[in-house]
Amino acid sequence: MPELRSTPISGLLEIFPKIFPDSRGYFFESFRRDWLENEGIDVDWIQDNQSFSQKGTVRGLHFQHAPFAQAKLVRVVSGKVLDVVLDLRKDSPTFGSHFSTILDAERNNLLYVPVGFAHGFSVLEDAVFVYKCSNYYNKPAEGGILWNDPALGIDWQVEEPIVSDKDKQWISLEEFKTQSGGGL
Repeated sequence: MPELRSTPISGLLEIFPKIFPDSRGYFFESFRRDWLENEGIDVDWIQDNQSFSQKGTVRGLHFQHAPFAQAKLVRVVSGKVLDVVLDLRKDSPTFGSHFSTILDAERNNLLYVPVGFAHGFSVLEDAVFVYKCSNYYNKPAEGGILWNDPALGIDWQVEEPIVSDKDKQWISLEEFKTQSGGGL
């Protein structure tokens, strides 16, 4: 059984699989449905995604509006990222709070991100990032919060961030509150 760690934000769960190293390399289970079920989380994963990003890249903060909202189970296959989530759940006591953790190929840790969060990451070492989604991607339902919104105060831990034009155009958290009626 992996080590499961709750976070300061309700619903987020960091998972550290049990790794079995030997002289040939290592083995570990990267996903088991019962890990989450034992925590009362029942998710039907329907899409897997993979990206490669060079050191210094910042991706996010992305989410999908209902009815296409997605829970995610994220991890790094190679390299290292700072994974960041922002609570956008309307009735959450931690609405507007963010949580970050290092995901890396050495520890092979995962982060479970429930529906209602914006998600992003910065690349600390060239990285292959993989994630399961509970819903299909839908372009018209796509949304985002500006990665460098000063109100969030996120330290992305990169000197000269490489950011897509799309990610430079997302709205601030304050604008999101106004446009969404207070949250997802």
